[in-house]
Amino acid sequence: MDLILSSLDILARWDVVLALLVGSIGGVLIGAIPGVGPAVAIAILLPATFSMDPIVGLTVLLGIYGSSMYGGSIPAILINTPGTAVNALTTYDGYPMTTRGEARRAIALAYSSSFFGGIFSVVCLILFAPVLAKIAPMFGSREIFLAALLGIILVVTAHHRQTLIAAALASFGIWLNTIGLEPVKYTKRYTFDQSWLSSGVNLIVVVLGLFALSQAFILLQGEDEKVRLTKLRGSFFQGFRELARHPRVAGVSATFGVIMGMIPGVGEFTAQFMSYTYAQKTSKRPEDFGHGSSEGLIAAETANNAVPAAAMVPLLALGIPGEALTAMMLSVFYVHNVIPGPGLFQNRMDFVVALYISLLILNVLVLVFLLMATNQLIKVVKIPNRFLGMCVLVLSFVGVYSLRNSATDCALAAGFGVLGFVLKRLNLPIVPIILGMVLGGIMEVKLRAGMARVKTPFDFIDRPVAMILFIMIVLVLILHFVRVWRDYKQRGTSKNPPKSGLTG
Repeated sequence: MDLILSSLDILARWDVVLALLVGSIGGVLIGAIPGVGPAVAIAILLPATFSMDPIVGLTVLLGIYGSSMYGGSIPAILINTPGTAVNALTTYDGYPMTTRGEARRAIALAYSSSFFGGIFSVVCLILFAPVLAKIAPMFGSREIFLAALLGIILVVTAHHRQTLIAAALASFGIWLNTIGLEPVKYTKRYTFDQSWLSSGVNLIVVVLGLFALSQAFILLQGEDEKVRLTKLRGSFFQGFRELARHPRVAGVSATFGVIMGMIPGVGEFTAQFMSYTYAQKTSKRPEDFGHGSSEGLIAAETANNAVPAAAMVPLLALGIPGEALTAMMLSVFYVHNVIPGPGLFQNRMDFVVALYISLLILNVLVLVFLLMATNQLIKVVKIPNRFLGMCVLVLSFVGVYSLRNSATDCALAAGFGVLGFVLKRLNLPIVPIILGMVLGGIMEVKLRAGMARVKTPFDFIDRPVAMILFIMIVLVLILHFVRVWRDYKQRGTSKNPPKSGLTG
C-alpha cells in the first residue's frame, strides 16, 4: 500500500498530469494521420524530453506509443489506409464493414478491443512486477550480455526471408556504436583523425534520420490524396457489448499480445497474425474473415494494443529494448541517469509502479477522448501529405540541431534520412540498425565486465540463468535454420513439379 501511495505521489504533479494528457491525445492524433506514425513523432520529441524529469518524458513517449494504435484504426477502417503500420490488419475486416454502411460499428469495436488489450496488458505487468523484482537480481554482466545477444538474434530471425540483410543492418548498427572513444581506455576507434567523430555517432541523430527524415522524403515525393468522409452517427458504446460476446477471442488475442511484446524483436505484427489466425481457425464463420468479420477486427486490435505495455518488461527488467520505440525510450533513461535493469526494481520500485499506473490512466484518457471527439478527429485524415512532410522535415532538423547546436549533426541526420528513404523504398528493415546500436553498446560493456571472471568458455554459462539463455539462443538458431531449409526444399519442389507419369 505504501508503494502505491508513493507512486501516486510521483504522478500527482501538474507536469505529469499534463504529460498524460499530451501523450494520450497527441498519440491518437498522430496515429490517425496516415504516413506519420509513432516512431516519427517519438523521434522528433526525443530531444525535448531530455530536459524533462524522467517520469514526465517517459509518460509523454509512452502515451504516444500506446495511443497511436487507437488512432491508427480510424483511417484503416474509414479509408482502407492504416494510420500506423501495425493497423494494416485492421483494414482486412474494418474497411469491408465500412463499405456495408457499418463504419460506426467497426470503429466502436476497434476502440473497445484496443481498450481491453491495453488494460489487460497493464494488469499483467502489475501482477508480474513482484516476480520481476525477484528475477532481475539474478542477472549479472554475463546474463545481460546473453540476453542482449538473444535480442539481436530474435530481431534478425524475425525478418523472414530478409534474414541476411537484417543481420547486415544490425551489424552496421553495432559498428556505428563503436565509432568514437571506447568506454574503458578511451582510445579512438574509426575516427580517421576527424575531430567531429571523436564523440561518436549520436543515437538520436540516427533515429531522427532513419525514421523522421526518411518519412518526410516519402511524404514530399508522393501525391496528395483526396479523401471523402461521412459523419458517424450514434453511440460508440455498443462496441463493448459486442466485444463481450467474444470473450475467448479477446482473451487469447490479448495473451498473444502480452507474450509477443515481452520477446525482443517480435512485437505487434507476430501477435496480430497469430491472434487473427487463431480467431479464424476457431470461428464458426471462418469465411467471413477478410469480408467484415467482427472476430477478425477484435483479434487484430486487441493483440496490437496489448504489446506496448508488455514491451516495457525487457526494457525495465534488463535494460534491453525489444524494438525501435523502446530503444528510443532507453535513451531518456540514460540521459537522466536512471538505469533500467536489476537495480531499478530494487531501488526505484515506486518509479516502476508509477509507470504502470500511468499506462492504465493513459488507456482510460484515450478512450474517453475518442468517445467524445471521433467526428472531429476524423478530419485529420484530410491533411495533405506534402504539408505533413514539410512539417516533419522542419521539426526533425530543429530537433537534431537542438541536441548539440551542431550543423554536423544535421548533415549526418540528412545522410541517414537518405539511407532510410532508400531502405523503405526497397522494403528493407530499418529497426535492426537502431537495435544494433543500442544492444551493441550493452553487449560490449557487459562482455568486458563479464570476461574478468571467465577462465574457460564454460565459465561464461556456468550459472543457471546464463545456461537457460544460452540454450534459448541455440534453440532459436536451430529453429531458424530448420525453417530456412524447409523454405529451400519448398522452392526446389515448386521449381521441379513431379511428372504425371502419363505418356501421350
